[in-house]
Amino acid sequence: MIKQILGKLPKKMTKSDSSDSARSDSGNSTSFGNVFQCTNVGSTISSKLNVVKRVSSVVFPASMSAGVEAVDPSLSFKDVSNTQKQSLFISKLNLCCKVYDMSDPDKNCTEQDLKRQTLLELVDFVSSGSVKFTEPAIAAVCKMCATNLFRVFPPKFRTSSTGGETEDDEPMFDPAWSHLQVVYDLLLQFINYNSLDVKLAKAHLDHAFILRLLDLFDSEDPRERDCLKTILHRIYGKFMVHRPFMRKSVSNIIYRFVFETQRHNGIAELLEIFGSVISGFALPLKEEHKIFLWKALIPLHKPKSVGVYHQQLTYCVVQFIDKDQRLVSSVINGLLKYWPVTNSQKELMFISELEEILEMTSMPEFQKIMIPLFRRMGYCLSSSHYQVAERAHLLWNNEHILNLITQNRQVILPLVFSALVHNSQSHWNQAVLNLTQNIKKMLSQMDEDLVLACQRKTEEEDSKSGAAAERRRLTWERLEAAAAAAAASVQSLGGGEILVPVKSATCSVAC
Repeated sequence: MIKQILGKLPKKMTKSDSSDSARSDSGNSTSFGNVFQCTNVGSTISSKLNVVKRVSSVVFPASMSAGVEAVDPSLSFKDVSNTQKQSLFISKLNLCCKVYDMSDPDKNCTEQDLKRQTLLELVDFVSSGSVKFTEPAIAAVCKMCATNLFRVFPPKFRTSSTGGETEDDEPMFDPAWSHLQVVYDLLLQFINYNSLDVKLAKAHLDHAFILRLLDLFDSEDPRERDCLKTILHRIYGKFMVHRPFMRKSVSNIIYRFVFETQRHNGIAELLEIFGSVISGFALPLKEEHKIFLWKALIPLHKPKSVGVYHQQLTYCVVQFIDKDQRLVSSVINGLLKYWPVTNSQKELMFISELEEILEMTSMPEFQKIMIPLFRRMGYCLSSSHYQVAERAHLLWNNEHILNLITQNRQVILPLVFSALVHNSQSHWNQAVLNLTQNIKKMLSQMDEDLVLACQRKTEEEDSKSGAAAERRRLTWERLEAAAAAAAASVQSLGGGEILVPVKSATCSVAC
């Protein structure tokens, strides 16, 4: 019986025979049954002697293992020689290409645990610095990451009209995160690897790979978006050849979000990446970068869900202005173009962003936009929403902004003084009334003659508007009297239709 078993074992081959066999095996594919049979028969021997096992190209495709001798992935890195560790690394990567349905925790539980343990071994092996990222290893890493990470998200069933996540939405967590997190850790370590050949890696970590990574930013799991943010930033820093493509791709995502869907979960993370990217732009700014500001960042103020990413958006805008002061006028004109009319919360955000921009604005740039800007600020000062009015008043407490106003008071005060007067006469909120009185007092100390002139002009305008209102009242009274006389005539004549000429009254209205 023992002789029969030994007779079935494969005979020892010479070097030439083994190389020929390897070439023939790479071109032929065996069935899974034969693979598992060979594995089971030789498992004990291989564990003791560290014998390299040849497995089917169905399990490990030839494109991934060309020129690489595959090793049983169940072995530990400690149980193989240094020359076999590279082959074992690729074998384990190919083993982790199997994707399981994580929505049912009881399904394939053993296989899922084995895969997670293998992923953790891979992360430890890469972090130890022992791996050599040859082309087969790079291809295997990219394939494993693509297989596990790239997926189509289910349709969004949230009925909120704001689009994307809002501050009140509960985050949705992916059930497969226990595996995805380890895959992201491995990808990050792969990109950060010191001895990684960028020229070799860019052939596999190409434009298609980056596009699929960017698609993942629409994930509803904030943990995944945070990992993606770090990875994409590292790719941008290490793969310089991909930078123009990445900027263009992010711009396309923003265009689609602003002008088509107004639904995306990762705008805040993408802007956070570009905040640091913008700070590294060289001077003078390229036209491409200015177009990104004008056509991507400024229109991002339009969607209703701007509150989710407004902090990151403001940082990006401020970084641009810090690079080039001449962009102030175009930025503020863009804000005024998208200024909210009925959304007081967005208005508060816009005023806060304006304050940050004005703090960095020089006098020549301020003078280009001060007239349309303070016309809008006049409406904000007299807003019936007390938070908007209060926030607009607090702009005057900023020393730099107050200095700009003081030096251009001849133009600015006539634009806002009537709002201050009407506030002091009729605003319902006591805090706004107090702030209005403080500003009027400060203006009187600044230029009393100008304040008196503005006061007289405001009184004249109020008098004219009052006289116009009185004329309109009298005209409507005449129209009502004419209509009543016509109705009485109809009744006296027994109900016929009579056209009453009201030409003179209409002329009075027009006049």
